[in-house]
Amino acid sequence: MAHTPGNEVVDGSASTVVRSAPIEVFDAIADIERMGEWSPECVGCSWVSPATGPTVGARFEGHNAAKLGPITLKKWSTMSEVTACIPGQVFEFITESHSTWRYEFAKHADGTVVTESFSYPQYVGKERFLYETLGRRSKTMVGAVEATLARIKMSVEGQR
Repeated sequence: MAHTPGNEVVDGSASTVVRSAPIEVFDAIADIERMGEWSPECVGCSWVSPATGPTVGARFEGHNAAKLGPITLKKWSTMSEVTACIPGQVFEFITESHSTWRYEFAKHADGTVVTESFSYPQYVGKERFLYETLGRRSKTMVGAVEATLARIKMSVEGQR
């Protein structure tokens, strides 16, 4: 993929309050095998041996699908590596050495504020036109982050 040689980055984020302790929310999210339950795009993940759980350097494979209503437009798999893992505080990974995904957890009077964010180098040329102008990728991703957090909230709070 073509990227700018400079520091242009596309990013986005969303937050929600989950009525549960930060470590409980962290444990759910860092269990990447559950991500397919929540994400509108990721349909499943699995740790790549020898990894069996979240730790810096652990790798996992993600399986994704882009859909338009009931129609699957594209399926693909990715390889990710955990780049930050502090239980109850932060869980971060980079996908295909391209997109960084980060979850931050902060104590709140009602439980935990969880913030999910993403960043990736800005596309250039025709890829920028396709992904950003036509596909509105970054705006679509913010919507997906909001949907993911809403589903995580329902799931974690439902386990209590």
